[in-house]
Amino acid sequence: MSAKTVLLGVTGSIAAYKAADIANILTKSGYAVRVIMTKAATEFIAPLTLQTLTKNKVYTDIFERVAYEDVRHISLAKQADLCLIAPATANIIGKLSAGIADDMLSTVLMAVSGVPVLICPAMNAAMYENPITRRNIETLKSVGYCFIEPKESLLACGDLGKGALADVETIIAEVKGYL
Repeated sequence: MSAKTVLLGVTGSIAAYKAADIANILTKSGYAVRVIMTKAATEFIAPLTLQTLTKNKVYTDIFERVAYEDVRHISLAKQADLCLIAPATANIIGKLSAGIADDMLSTVLMAVSGVPVLICPAMNAAMYENPITRRNIETLKSVGYCFIEPKESLLACGDLGKGALADVETIIAEVKGYL
């Protein structure tokens, strides 16, 4: 039996550095981890870090030239046994809620079918509690997306509130529970 494949989406949050721990633990647990990063995520953590930990190419560019015939966003979507977005910004949550597919991560997620999608929000508390963000989360829940709630903490901006990425252990336990 081949390893289950986790598509790990990483977006532009300060919590992106925690994606390295998530990728590392999942890989060491025997999962095949394929990472897709938004351009903003690459400002917080280098793709090479995640590539080294997962021993797989990290995808960032939907228009990357490939040497063979492959519709990459479709082939990645078909490989997934589970999709995990950690951290998930208000931006990616809004894009998914509106059906916008304008980068590698949002395009792959729009092509995923029949597998769990776990979203781990990480943002400022005011952004997380914003009525638009709350509506977007409810919209995604109504079509089957699952959320791992952020925790209350002292945030990178200095505010205290709910918006910090859930603990890595919590995220790993949820992924393993689904798989």
